[in-house]
Amino acid sequence: MSVLIVLVVLSVIVAGTFLYLFIISVRKGQFDDDYTPSVRMLFDDTPAAIPNNEYRITDNE
Repeated sequence: MSVLIVLVVLSVIVAGTFLYLFIISVRKGQFDDDYTPSVRMLFDDTPAAIPNNEYRITDNE
């Protein structure tokens, strides 16, 4: 039973350490995307969708 308590305590410490390091890296801008905005203008925009009923051919005309 004491081994289980030790493992739970160690896992909480490891999880807390990873959370602390993640928060520090987010605050320092480690995950900021500086590359995508500069190349976004190189890609074509998606064309607007044409509704299906606008160009429908009917026999009544």
